[in-house]
Amino acid sequence: MPMKSEDIVALIEEALPGAKVEMRDLAGDNDHWAAKVTAPQFAGKTRVAQHKLVYDALGSRMGGELHALQLTTQAPN
Repeated sequence: MPMKSEDIVALIEEALPGAKVEMRDLAGDNDHWAAKVTAPQFAGKTRVAQHKLVYDALGSRMGGELHALQLTTQAPN
C-alpha cells in the first residue's frame, strides 16, 4: 500500500526537527513523490549527505511502501 504524503512528512520531521517539507504527487497515484526538504541539519553537508539523512529517516520504507521519491534538499538561508 502506498505511503501518504502526511506519513512521509511526519517521518522526515521526526528525524530532522525544524525541517520544512513540501510534497508533490508526481503521477497522481500517491506512489511517486517529489519532496523538497529544507533543514538546519543540512548546513555544511554535501548533497549526498543531505539525501542520506532523509533516506535514513524513511528507513526500509524506501522501495517498499514508498516506491519513488524525487528529492531536493537545502539548508535554510
